[in-house]
Amino acid sequence: MHISSRTDIEAPLEFVYAALSDFEGWERSAMRRGAEVRRLDKLRVHGPGMEWSIEFRFRGKERSLIAHLVALDPNAKIAFRAVGKLIEADMVVDLLSLAPMRTRLSLSVDVKPKTLGARLFLQSVKLAKGKVQARLNKRLGQLATDMEMRFASTRKR
Repeated sequence: MHISSRTDIEAPLEFVYAALSDFEGWERSAMRRGAEVRRLDKLRVHGPGMEWSIEFRFRGKERSLIAHLVALDPNAKIAFRAVGKLIEADMVVDLLSLAPMRTRLSLSVDVKPKTLGARLFLQSVKLAKGKVQARLNKRLGQLATDMEMRFASTRKR
């Protein structure tokens, strides 16, 4: 299953990239939402090869997956691969500078089932793709608004 979305952010490309590549911040955010996140690699710098173990509740069951940072192209692209017992997913975030103070963020996610149960679940998600797309668009819009507010607060100093 493939799903994608994009949004424009009123902030420079470098600021948006820095916010998206703040992996420690994303770890803390996931933990605040109830997930258990552990860093598995020993890399000292951000780059491909970074790896996390993530455990969380979804639809009443404990789930776990391993997320790998596949690509980290400064100011252009961040790509992840997540592997769990039921699914494999690839997520790519592309960034494009539209103007000095405007950045387009494009998100693309491909999910592949590994079991029959996962295939049935993804089929039901496909049937509700309009709802799923609307939720993704809303969440990406919230992320853009948060980044714009953070950028505006840095300019006031």
